[in-house]
Amino acid sequence: MTRYLEIGQIVNTFGIKGMVKVKPFTDDIEQFEKLKKIYVKTKNSKKEYEIEQVKYHKNMVLIKFKGIDKIEDAEILRGSYLIKDREDDEPLEEGTYYIVDLLGLDVYEENGNLLGKLEDIYNTGSNDIYVVKNELGKQILLPAIADVIKKIDIENKKITVHLIKGLI
Repeated sequence: MTRYLEIGQIVNTFGIKGMVKVKPFTDDIEQFEKLKKIYVKTKNSKKEYEIEQVKYHKNMVLIKFKGIDKIEDAEILRGSYLIKDREDDEPLEEGTYYIVDLLGLDVYEENGNLLGKLEDIYNTGSNDIYVVKNELGKQILLPAIADVIKKIDIENKKITVHLIKGLI
């Protein structure tokens, strides 16, 4: 499992006092309020910052880091990614997973037939769509609903699915 989780990207500055605007990569944007520290990852480095303040503005998260007090300092962070240590996170609810833990898992039918690997996950609003790609490059789109996704076994890197008639 990946130790660090990307939870957003700094897309711009906000105001003149060093606040940054973050595009969140999470369903629960309020988790930013619970964080005391976060890592800012650039192409070449990863640096820990203490969070002073969190606000929300038009589906974006506004963060003020300790020591970043001018727009010029915040501008340097633009394009960087925010990552957190998995150990700092609260346990997920039963049946909830991080996308990074699901990508690359083998997807099998209930009869043991290998369909391929989970390549991507799209959120449609009502439910997620799992994109499974076989060794020939053919994609299968599976709705992430209880009738289709029967078992997710992170430890054994395996997802078991039930193909409803007409699905593929």
